[in-house]
Amino acid sequence: MTDLTLYHNPRCSKSRGALELLEARGLTPNVVRYLETPLDAGQIKALLGKLGISARHLLRTGEDEYKMLQLADESLGEEQLIAAIAAHPKLMERPILAVGDRAVIGRPPERILELLP
Repeated sequence: MTDLTLYHNPRCSKSRGALELLEARGLTPNVVRYLETPLDAGQIKALLGKLGISARHLLRTGEDEYKMLQLADESLGEEQLIAAIAAHPKLMERPILAVGDRAVIGRPPERILELLP
């Protein structure tokens, strides 16, 4: 199978659930703890391409940083939102499973199964 990459926050129950789903199927993903090793703007852009969504749809709107940085402002462009995610990785939705050139946000965690054969 193509390499599996799970963008993971071990403190998140949905993220833990996604990892458990993979492991229950005998799959060992490359786990990226993105809070410890944040993605840069280029990596975020590549991930957005695999997800097929805009940066705005990758944002966690309930985070304090979202409010503090006023990211609800619709005039903010894609580059500004990507820069905010790169600077504040807590803003990135989780978990995300990437398989080849596709990715999915695991909310609910069972959504990751869409990418598995």
